[in-house]
Amino acid sequence: MDTCSRHAISPPTAGRHDVPVLLFAALAGVAVLPLYASQVMLGALDASLHLRAWTTLVTALTMLGYAVGLVALVPLVDRLPNRPLIGATLAAQAICLAIAALAPTPIVFLSASLAIGITASAIQMLVPAAAALAPIEARGAVVGNVMSGLMLGILLSRPLASIATRALGWRGFFLADAALLAIVAACAVPRLPPLLPVGKPSYRALIASLGRLVVSIETLRRHALYQALLMIGFNMFWTSAAVVLARAPFNCSAAQIAAFALAGAGGAIAAPIAGHAADRGHARRAKQTAHAIAIAAIATAAWALSAPLPRPWAIGIAAASAFLLDAGVIADQALGRRAINLLAPESRGRVNGLFTGLFFIGGAVGAALSGPTLASLGWLGVTAVTLVAFACAALIHQTHRDRTLS
Repeated sequence: MDTCSRHAISPPTAGRHDVPVLLFAALAGVAVLPLYASQVMLGALDASLHLRAWTTLVTALTMLGYAVGLVALVPLVDRLPNRPLIGATLAAQAICLAIAALAPTPIVFLSASLAIGITASAIQMLVPAAAALAPIEARGAVVGNVMSGLMLGILLSRPLASIATRALGWRGFFLADAALLAIVAACAVPRLPPLLPVGKPSYRALIASLGRLVVSIETLRRHALYQALLMIGFNMFWTSAAVVLARAPFNCSAAQIAAFALAGAGGAIAAPIAGHAADRGHARRAKQTAHAIAIAAIATAAWALSAPLPRPWAIGIAAASAFLLDAGVIADQALGRRAINLLAPESRGRVNGLFTGLFFIGGAVGAALSGPTLASLGWLGVTAVTLVAFACAALIHQTHRDRTLS
């Protein structure tokens, strides 16, 4: 039992059915943009700041900061009033983005990158806060819609950053993102529910409870495992697909690869659909469908980019597969977030942070495996490992002893 469980959270007194999901989705999408954007601007950053050997650390520091925020900041949702906490964290992120844009030296920019990642963890405060606004029977749909914005931000971050860097320079991208985040946050934060934790567990008690929550909450462990396995394949696919498309026989330009990524981004539409299905009592079937779609998609993508097909057909089929693959992975994550947001509200902030942190490990493993696997086994090797990861998620879910649960 969580030692902080005696601290309940007061629900909002009004507005539970008036959930501005599009506004919250937009905020999540804008806040997540800088997590991955630097991957496509490393050349410009090196040329401007002379980062040299430090260039590859930019994205790593941002992601490391995000992981730190999940553990160090997100648990505060269970201790402090949510609205000012989320507002302050988003404001800090906008300031960090502005500092990065104006950074005169490498050390300032790298420090700002770390801080951007830490403050971007506000996203994982926003999702449970938005869910708390909705009645239980509509919580899946609300979480799914907010998740759509979050996943669109992740999937579009690289192509948008590439376009913005060409048009405005890398400093212009960070300034534009800071301004956009400030505007959307100013509109959305006042609409957040005034959740007030009853009692104030110490910060030390909150952090100490994280391990016990993982051990004691089986729902958290299961859904984090499903999503971690799917994220292994997701990151392997997207890291490798861009390389494969850029090489012969496809020889796609940067713009064509960006268009391919945009096709995959459409898969974010699966999040609200999955959430709505779960709200109607079909969570398990929706989970099974998500896994089946992801498995079929990666098998099709393996064939499309390795078979002797005409180039337009191969790329078109692969793009459709990317759409379906993203839809399956995103639907699974939306269902997982719905499930954990139906747990005890007094630990909702920590559970959301833990869920994200645990499947984040899977994403990191996938990103690390993609390069060596592509180099040694080629595209078919990448898709084979992805297929195994997806199949494991489906098999574990299918054989879970309580078939009434998702």
